[in-house]
Amino acid sequence: MKNTPTKVKVLSIDIGGSHIKATILNEKGELKMDYDKVVTPAPASPENLIKAIKTLVKDFPAYDYISVGFPGYVKNGVIKTAPNLNTKLWTGFDLSKNLAEALGKPTKVVNDADMQGLGVVDGKGLEMVITLGTGFGTALLMDGHLLPHLELSQLPIKTDRNYDEYIGEKALEKHGKERWNKRMEKVFEILKTVFNYDTLYIGGGNSDKLTFKLDKNMRIVTNADGIKGGSRLWLSDAESRITKATPTK
Repeated sequence: MKNTPTKVKVLSIDIGGSHIKATILNEKGELKMDYDKVVTPAPASPENLIKAIKTLVKDFPAYDYISVGFPGYVKNGVIKTAPNLNTKLWTGFDLSKNLAEALGKPTKVVNDADMQGLGVVDGKGLEMVITLGTGFGTALLMDGHLLPHLELSQLPIKTDRNYDEYIGEKALEKHGKERWNKRMEKVFEILKTVFNYDTLYIGGGNSDKLTFKLDKNMRIVTNADGIKGGSRLWLSDAESRITKATPTK
């Protein structure tokens, strides 16, 4: 938030396959109101989604900036993929520009797992964030800094299935919690071997369905924790290191 007042308010929005959530944060990532949500429209076209966001935030308190976590690959605010919303509807759409025009405030858009990562990490070593929801989201951070985003959910885990299809919402519904947990144990072993992370954070609506014991360096985090990352998108590097939101214990 270089060259801006220190006391600012950020509208932080988390776009998911089932719901759109939003709240107002201060520059430290502290919630200034309980987060509210609406159902993600179907079809989830850019026009319908922006309309839903406008409806959701119309009675929110005033804010200075907007941060958005989007479930797909985002480059400079432009959507490249949207596996759980319909990539054909979104490819090449500048969500940052269009939402800024719709709401009248400067807007930044990043991958949703990246934004969650900014909200929950301790800033120590290599930290990985995954989200278990409609699909499988991932983010990597080194000493609190986001690393280039990789759509790991689209990698094959079997010859005919990627990670989204293997452990996403549809797989959980189809195969049940017991089989899904066995798959999750396999996925965790792969992540541990490939990334050698210092800490793994597990978020998303299905994280509470994990039934096996987690390693000491694995933590469950909430969507409320993750949405706090919206404030850090607007901080300079120095500010981010000093005023980052208090991590979940």
